[in-house]
Amino acid sequence: MKLTKKSHSCVRLEKDGRVLVLDPGSFSEEDAASGAEAILVTHEHPDHFDEGRLRAALEADPGVEVWTLKSVADQLAPAFPGRVHTVGHGDTFSAAGFDVQVHGELHAVIHPDIPRVTNVGYLVDGGALFHPGDALTVPDHPVETLLLPVMAPWSKIWEVIDYVREVRPRRAYDIHDALLTDLARPIYDRQIGALGGAEHLRLAPGVSAEL
Repeated sequence: MKLTKKSHSCVRLEKDGRVLVLDPGSFSEEDAASGAEAILVTHEHPDHFDEGRLRAALEADPGVEVWTLKSVADQLAPAFPGRVHTVGHGDTFSAAGFDVQVHGELHAVIHPDIPRVTNVGYLVDGGALFHPGDALTVPDHPVETLLLPVMAPWSKIWEVIDYVREVRPRRAYDIHDALLTDLARPIYDRQIGALGGAEHLRLAPGVSAEL
């Protein structure tokens, strides 16, 4: 599996010539979903879900399909019957040749006064990779590569470190990092790397790694 980091929480997975893209939101590149056979969306917040870009991807290629939770699917499904699939915790499906399990139900708490939206994470190919969206969901399955929401308005670094400890992946790659400045990155790298208990890595947007 080839992992390519796009900006913020968007990643591109390639295997056997097929392409799966996760969370091509408004913080990601305009062409983040280009060439994808399948697109997964974790939740409705615009940094993860850009309706205009997904509509453009669906219109440009009649073979593209989307898997997501109800709050997002309801915005797309009427215009693209049979191509937008609603999923929830416990569901399994195949997308672009990848086997996917759905884990989680709610977004992390931003503030008690802000209602929590739904959020799902996607476990790919039996635990080869896990994208949790905007939650610190721990799947009931071993994880090789964790996509780690490293910095967000809803998290503290100790929560990020303890999340790595609880999931116990072989490696963790940073996502959800658009608001993390270059000045702060060495601090996060040092603390997560020293305390998380797993190899801590990050890719610049556009850079790839083989998993």
